[in-house]
Amino acid sequence: MTHWYDGPLAAFDTETTGVDVEEDRIVSAAVVVQDSAGARPRVTRWLVNPGIPVPAEAVAVHGLTDEHLQHNGRWPAPVMAEVAKALAEQCAANRPLVVMNAPFDLTILDRELRRHRASSLGGWLEQLPLAVLDPRVLDKQLDRYRKGRRTLTDLCEQYEVVPTGAHDAAADALAALEVTRAVGRRFAGRMERLTPAELHTLQAVWHAAQARGLQAWFARSGTPEVVDPSWPLRPELRTAA
Repeated sequence: MTHWYDGPLAAFDTETTGVDVEEDRIVSAAVVVQDSAGARPRVTRWLVNPGIPVPAEAVAVHGLTDEHLQHNGRWPAPVMAEVAKALAEQCAANRPLVVMNAPFDLTILDRELRRHRASSLGGWLEQLPLAVLDPRVLDKQLDRYRKGRRTLTDLCEQYEVVPTGAHDAAADALAALEVTRAVGRRFAGRMERLTPAELHTLQAVWHAAQARGLQAWFARSGTPEVVDPSWPLRPELRTAA
């Protein structure tokens, strides 16, 4: 019997102008498909000219400069439609979709669709069997007492995944996919009887609880930051660009 963590998976990742899903823009995106553990991945990449300056701090992360994007990137409107279509195709094929920190990447894609296509990610994925696997949520739930950060780099080290690059959408998507497989194997006793659809539902509950815990910690430490409990997609804000 092939368990979900050894079977077909797809993964999605973006690089952006910043960390504000309402205001920042996507500059690159990738969808990686792997038919089974160890199989050669199929990669689709997009490079986007966001139409706004890319802050220096973002360039320092992913290396995509204004000049490079203006010369090599495509306009956002057709790219966002292609990315949404690619995700819809993976869902239609019943492939679980791995997205590290899903509320960021899926939400910023949704906002870009609203901004450039007058559509929404929900509109593209409605009536489809969406099953998102977020390695960050899974790891925090299954190994909740482990101290330390849980960035993708940290998870790669924890689960002995060797990334092919850093802060490149395709490399990060593949790394998240491999981490998710490794999480499934390490916690097989708790994971193998759950379907991706069941895990999707559970992760929404787990993420909300994790968000409440973080919010309580912020309150105790006097930090004004607000933690959104929504997963895998944050609701639209009226102030969204």
